[in-house]
Amino acid sequence: MIKYMKRRNVLKSMAIAVGGAVALPSWASHWLAAQLPTHSFLSNATSSLLATVVETIIPKTDTPGATDLGIGPFVEKMVADCYSKTVQENFAKGLTQVDALTQTRHNKGFAQCDTAQKIAVLKAFENHSEAQLREFYGLVKQLTILGYMNSEYVMNNITHYEMVPGRFHGCVPVK
Repeated sequence: MIKYMKRRNVLKSMAIAVGGAVALPSWASHWLAAQLPTHSFLSNATSSLLATVVETIIPKTDTPGATDLGIGPFVEKMVADCYSKTVQENFAKGLTQVDALTQTRHNKGFAQCDTAQKIAVLKAFENHSEAQLREFYGLVKQLTILGYMNSEYVMNNITHYEMVPGRFHGCVPVK
């Protein structure tokens, strides 16, 4: 049996759609990043450690580094919103292990190490015998690169991304 949509339902659906389309621009404009809710699963100290790790992966050179583009909060937000509790717990443990390994090797925190020491610690995670720590480092590296390559600065100034490539010139003389 085929059910037909009633005129009232169609009109109600259209009114909701039009009302949503009218209200969306006013809702979506005039917001600030500071007003967005944060769902952090990391402490402030661990968040700053994450920022140092991502800055070690993509340091500042003649282009902005990962910290300049806010990749640390991006990685944290991605893990918090897109991954399971198990992955989040392993991620937090991995950051704790970064600091613990740095203390063991260099008797200071990760942030206090020089660049060569930081790279050596991260390479130890890349080749670690424990799968969870390798996965942690792989996730951090993957999300850092993803966030950096999709940042507004990189898209506009390095890759010269065009949302709609090609041009249509309507008044061009035809030969």
